[in-house]
Amino acid sequence: MNRRLGFAVALLASVPIRAQEHATHDRGHEAGVDRRGDEGMGFSHDKVAHHFGLTERGGFISAEVRDPADAARAADVRKHFRHIAAAFKHGDFDLPMFIHGGVPPGVPLMKKLKGEIDYEVQRTPLGGRIAITTANAKALDAIHRFLEFQIRDHRTGDSAEVRP
Repeated sequence: MNRRLGFAVALLASVPIRAQEHATHDRGHEAGVDRRGDEGMGFSHDKVAHHFGLTERGGFISAEVRDPADAARAADVRKHFRHIAAAFKHGDFDLPMFIHGGVPPGVPLMKKLKGEIDYEVQRTPLGGRIAITTANAKALDAIHRFLEFQIRDHRTGDSAEVRP
């Protein structure tokens, strides 16, 4: 009986350590996403608010400067979005794979169905938006998985609810 009790105590004692290791790993991953994102996008995540949303036909990625007087950075966002929309249309998802340190969910199918997905860059007063649309049900599911992952990994707090 003492051996079983000792094993149980040892097992329970390891739980807080594992939780702490997991939290440390998460903070390390989050810092890496932020650092690689700043490098890959060419501007700081602290200066630009990113948002992601799911729609009935796809979704969107938006980025706007936090300081309305920062016209140069807003222009950088628009330039970046033109580049990203063109890359995604050609099935090139190297930047999100670099930023996230792996292949985000949905990307393999988005690459395969690239001809079924449209990426429209839209200008906003403080930056830009990429509207992602498709009529293909499999592509739609892939887009939603990709955007849900972006919401989680960038910690935006955006809703993963599908909206019109």
